[in-house]
Amino acid sequence: MLEECGLPYQVHKINIGSNAEQFTPEYLKINPNGKIPSIVDPDGPGGKPIAMMESGAILIYLAEKTKKFFPEKNRYQVLQWLMFQMGGVGPMFGQAHHFMRAKKDEVPYGSERYGNEAKRLYGVMDRHLEKNDFFSGTEYSIADMAIYPWTARYEWHRVDIASFRNVKRWYDKVGARPAVVKGMAVPQV
Repeated sequence: MLEECGLPYQVHKINIGSNAEQFTPEYLKINPNGKIPSIVDPDGPGGKPIAMMESGAILIYLAEKTKKFFPEKNRYQVLQWLMFQMGGVGPMFGQAHHFMRAKKDEVPYGSERYGNEAKRLYGVMDRHLEKNDFFSGTEYSIADMAIYPWTARYEWHRVDIASFRNVKRWYDKVGARPAVVKGMAVPQV
């Protein structure tokens, strides 16, 4: 979103794998949940700094601030797909990542449970995208921005993205956006 809107930003890496950085008093002032992502906008409402946590809230905040990627005519469609990411895609794909990639020992039940749920969610997205270019319909929005990074890890879910042809078409279109290319490279910086 920051790249799409051309907003200036500084990256501050937080190593959540260490179980230490995200629980420092300094970081907990920004994000009381001790998770990522978080932002601090020095030019928040009324010109005062504001700290924000949770990707969906951050996206809504930035969209309202910039008046971009949150089309009024499709506002509720954008919100429902943003909530789909926050309540389904993010938590379920995150569990698939854990059981299929980050675990020390194979846990067949976890891999099967979250692998199947990931495939089901890809199916939901595929059916929607059969009749829509983007999650809001015809316009790229914060819903696409929220869902894309999770689908970019489709191999981690053990999903053949080509078998979800509408998701694949959308994935290729979104992934070709210059701001998306630049934004997806930020975690490696």
